[in-house]
Amino acid sequence: MGRRGNRLSRLDRRVMLAGVGALAATAGVAACNQSQVEPDADGRIRLRFATDWRAQAEHGGFYQALASGAYERRGLNVQIIQGGPGVNVPQLLASNAVELGMGSNSFITMNLVAEGAPVKAVAAFFQKDPQVLIAHPDPALQSIADLEGRPFLLADASINAFWVWLKAHYGFTDDQVRKYTFNPAPFLADPRAVQQGYLTSEPYTIRKIAGFDPKVFLLADEGYPSYATMVLAPNAFARDNAAALRSFIAASAEGWRDYIQGDGKAADALIRQANPDMTQDVLDQAREKLKAHGIVDGGDAALYGLGAMTEERWEAFFTVTSEAGVYPANLDWRQAFTTQYLPGRGRG
Repeated sequence: MGRRGNRLSRLDRRVMLAGVGALAATAGVAACNQSQVEPDADGRIRLRFATDWRAQAEHGGFYQALASGAYERRGLNVQIIQGGPGVNVPQLLASNAVELGMGSNSFITMNLVAEGAPVKAVAAFFQKDPQVLIAHPDPALQSIADLEGRPFLLADASINAFWVWLKAHYGFTDDQVRKYTFNPAPFLADPRAVQQGYLTSEPYTIRKIAGFDPKVFLLADEGYPSYATMVLAPNAFARDNAAALRSFIAASAEGWRDYIQGDGKAADALIRQANPDMTQDVLDQAREKLKAHGIVDGGDAALYGLGAMTEERWEAFFTVTSEAGVYPANLDWRQAFTTQYLPGRGRG
C-alpha cells in the first residue's frame, strides 16, 4: 500500500478506534491484572508502547527519544510497536501485549470510561487535534462558519466524532454529509465540497495532485477541545510502575521538544526504517506543520509543559459530546485522565 493509502486509512481508523465498544470492558478486566514490570538483563525497565498507525512524523517525538537515548538514560528499555490496519491499541492493552498505548483523540479515552475500563490518558503530546476541514481556495471562506450549506465529505466514523462538535457549534445539519471514500476525486470535482483531513497529510496530497493550495481549517484553532497523541496507561500498571511511567513521559517530552525545536534527522531515520513507505518530503512537511501550528508546544503545553492536560479541556470536551447525546450526562468524565505522572505532577 502506498503512502496516500496508508494515511487515508489511518484517518478513518483514528476515528473508528473511538468506538471501541465492548472491547473496552474486556480491557477493563485484563488491565486489572497488570503486575509490576521487571527489568531486563541490563537493569532497565522494559516498556512496549503501541502507536496508532505506521511510523510517521506524528510519532516523531517518541522516535526521537529512542534515537537520542532519552529513554535509556532514564533506565528504560522502550520498544515502539507501530500500528497499522491490523493493530488495535485498546485490544493490545487489554491482552497485556503492551504496557502503554497511544490514544489518537479524546473520544477513545472517554469511550473507555463509558465502558468501565480502568485505563487513563496520562499525557497528551498533541495539544491540538490535527483534524482539519479542507475546501477549495475561496476569498469568501474566512472561518468554519463560512462553510454553511456546503456538502461535507465525511467518513462514516467521523459522524459520531468531530461532526458532533461541528453541528453543535455551527448549526451544520446531517443533510450536508456526503460519503467520503478516501479518494480526493469527488472533492476536486466539486468546487463547493468540503473534505475531512489531517493537517499533516491531505492538504499536502491535494497540492501535489491538483497543483493548488487548498483552504485548510484546523478545528482546534476554532475551539475543538480534543487532545491527540495521548499516552494511555492501565490504572494498575500506572499504580505499580509509577516511577517508570513518569520516566517514560519525561523522556517522551524531551524527545518531542527536540523533534520540534531541534534536528529531527535521527528520529526520521528510525521512522523510515520502521516504515519504508514513508518518504522524507512527507516527514519534512509534516514536521513543519506541527511546528507552525503549535500542535505540540502550544495550548496547555505552553503554560504547563509538554504533555500537559487540564481539567478544563476535558470538561469542555465532555460537555459538548454529552449534550449531543454521545455520552450520558452522569458519566464520570474525570476518570478519563490523570496528571499525576506528568513532570511536576501536572495540573487537574
